[in-house]
Parts: sequence; structure tokens; C-alpha cells
Amino acid sequence: HRLGDHGDVTELIRAAGDRGIRVIADLVVNHTSNEHPWFEASRRDPDGPHGNYYVWQDEPPEGWDTSLIFPGDQETNWTWDDERGAYYLHHFYEHQPDVNPDDPGIRAEFAQIISFWLQQGLAGFRVDAVPYLINLEGIAGPEEITPHGLLRELRAKLTRRRGDAVMLGEVNVAPDEQRRFFGENRGDELHMVFNFHVNQHLLLALARRDPATVRDALRSLPEIPPDCQWANFLKNHDEATLDQLDESERAEVFAALGPEEHMQLYDRGLRRRIPPMLGGDMRRIRMAYSLLFALPGTPVLFYGEEIGMGENLDVPDRLAVRTPMQWSSGPTGGFSTADADAIRRPPPAGDYGPDRVNVADQLGEPDSMLNWTNRLVRRRRQTPELGYGRMRLLDVGAPGVLAMRVDWQDRTVVTLHNFGADDVDVSFADAVDADVSEIIGLWADSAYDDDGKADVTLRGDGYRWFRLRKVGQDQLL
Repeated sequence: HRLGDHGDVTELIRAAGDRGIRVIADLVVNHTSNEHPWFEASRRDPDGPHGNYYVWQDEPPEGWDTSLIFPGDQETNWTWDDERGAYYLHHFYEHQPDVNPDDPGIRAEFAQIISFWLQQGLAGFRVDAVPYLINLEGIAGPEEITPHGLLRELRAKLTRRRGDAVMLGEVNVAPDEQRRFFGENRGDELHMVFNFHVNQHLLLALARRDPATVRDALRSLPEIPPDCQWANFLKNHDEATLDQLDESERAEVFAALGPEEHMQLYDRGLRRRIPPMLGGDMRRIRMAYSLLFALPGTPVLFYGEEIGMGENLDVPDRLAVRTPMQWSSGPTGGFSTADADAIRRPPPAGDYGPDRVNVADQLGEPDSMLNWTNRLVRRRRQTPELGYGRMRLLDVGAPGVLAMRVDWQDRTVVTLHNFGADDVDVSFADAVDADVSEIIGLWADSAYDDDGKADVTLRGDGYRWFRLRKVGQDQLL
């Protein structure tokens, strides 16, 4: 009960609902603890009801240790168990044995977990490590359900229980594989998928100060079913993984955004937050988040991003970015009343410590990161084209500017983001149709001295959003 009990969770969900906030929770069903009663039973009695709940093999299959998730911390994906006299699979650590989704009993347990938490008021789930949940081809006995059939089964259970619930999948795979996780043309598996491909190429673009790699990443995305969506992010709770970049590209990102070895993790990512990666340059930071909210899909923020929190590199591994929320000044940031020495993951010190970065102070600062982010969120909600529309890239005469046009229900928005440090003149006149009567400035890094024109001067690290209003249209929906 160190973090609270079931009653506290129920009250949290209720209080959030009263404020118009829907709560989703992590659905971690690809593994359990090795101390779980199911695992203990599976070890003791291979022929019992839990005997096939996990993935057991007399000998590890060939080729399954070639890609470890935690290299250095993890030596194998298979561990010998003396009591069972067999090896068990664990994509993650050895104390986290993988369950066997081909077993009907496990699938029934999945359904009960989903039903229970929806009944408590959850609005859906972030499904953890989806590829590792279903990637058991050639291992787990006779297949009673296809791997992607499992996702369809979970989706159907979710929808029957709550029609507006959502499944958001952690799916870090190449673009040509992503469509399968939405359910191909059916759109009956995951509702949303984290867009790791664009995220990694966006970090590379920030490192290069050149959006070319983001353009290529956006072009490579597959068409997805109309009721599905990309979940875009700059940072999440793990390391900023760069595993879809090649070795030289990763080296570029390391050199620009995390040059010291202790900032890097598993030879593939950065255990940093965005503000320190960008050297605390608020113009670059705000440009990056403006772009996040302009990308096709739904923007996702990691806690603390709204105030510009940094990481604590004195905390081990990926926990460096999982430090306490900084609500106020003081050594514990208002997160706890315990002594600072008792905090298991202390907040950072220096420029990103609670005395410099916290909610309480920023609430009273009109131009703080918190109030800027609040305005950005409101503007995004007033610009539904960005969430629902079809995007195409524009050539505005400046390769350092990422320009996008989004169309939805006969409405059009154009967004411009300058990755360069220098001011630049651009024109999106080719994107202005003949029936456009007005160009309306929606969001910008500075005053709209060029409002109403398609010829725009963008400051270094500047950004602009415009709505192209046609004759007879209202300014906003």
C-alpha cells in the first residue's frame, strides 16, 4: 500500500471524470513476475491448469538471443528452471517470464483483466510491448489463435464493454509492419499506435537542424484505417530509443543531443528529456512541441513536459527520466513530504531542479512553459483539421522548413516549422486555392506582422500555423 490502495485508484478515476479527464492505464500482459502464483503453479505441475500459461522449452530455439532488449543487463531470453526442468522465455528480465497467449486460460485471464478495469471506470489501455506479446511463432504449441487474432479478441472484448474505450499500443516496428497492428483494412485491432518511426527521425532532424529525415519518415508511413490514429510524442517514460536509425545516424544524435556516455543507454538511446537535449534553448524547445502538435495524429505528452522538466543522470538507467513531478520549489519538489534523503528517485539539481522548474511558479508567469503549453493545447483543440485531416508536404522554397498542408471537411490548415537557426523567407502561395478568401494566423512564435499573406518570414526556430478560410466559411468550427 506504499502508493495507495484500490479505493484510491477508484477515487482518482472518479475525480478525473468529474473534470472531463478520461484515464487509461498500462496493460502489461506479455509477462508476470516469477513470484506470481500462476508461474509457481506452472513450475510445479506441467500438466495442471496453469502448466501451459508460460512458454516452456526443453532447449532454447536457435536465434532467440540475437536481439536482447536490455543488453548488458540481460544475457539471454531463456532461463533454466530446476523445478520444471525446462527453459522459460522472457523477452525482458529473467524475473519477468512471458505468458503464452496461445493458451485459452491466459486469454480468459486477459478478458477478465480488461473487464474488471473498465468496470472501475478506465477509458482504455496503453498496451505494453505489443510485438513481444504476440511474437511466438514457432514456439508455443499448436496455434489456437493467430497472433494478431489475439489483438482482435482483446479489441472486441474492450468494445463490447465500453464503446468509446481505446487501445493504444507500444509498437516499435518498421513502417511496413505497422499497418498489421491496426488490423490492416479492417481496423479491428489497436485503435492507436505510438509513432516510434517519426519520433526517432524527428530527433535526428533536431540533431541535424534539417527536417529532411522527418519528411522521409512521414512519407514512409502506411495508410491506416479511418478510425485509427497515430500517437506522436517527443519523449516517453523509457530511453529515447534510436534503434530504427543506422549506426552513423545514432552517432549524430548522440553527438548533438547526448554527447557524454552516461547520457546514453543500451547503445541505442538517450536517457534524457527534451529540454536538456536542446541545451535549454526555449525557442527550439517550443518549436519542437509546436511541431509535435501539428503532426498528423494525436500528440502525447509525458508528465513534466508541460513545464520543461529535465532528467537526473545520477539515477540509474532509464529511471533518470522518471523522477518526481516538480509541483513546487524545495528539495522534493512538492511531490512528497518525506525527507529529501528518503526519496528513491530524487529530482535533478541545478538548472532543472525544483527551485528553477516547477508548476507553482509557472502558473503565475504568463509566458512560462506551462502557460504556453496550455495555450498550445487549446489551439490544437480548436484546429480539428490536424487530428482528422489528410496531410501533404509542401515545398516553400526553404529546405530547412517543414511545411505541411492538412485538409479535412473542405477546411485547410498550413503549418510551418523552421529547423534552422537563421531567419528565412518562405512562401506557401502554391497551397492557397483560388477560392480562399482569407489567410488566418492561428499560432506563432511572434507577432503576426505577416498575417494574411502567404509570403512569410520565419525566425530561426520559428513556427506558424494558418487556416485558409474559404468564402462563406466561419473562422472556427
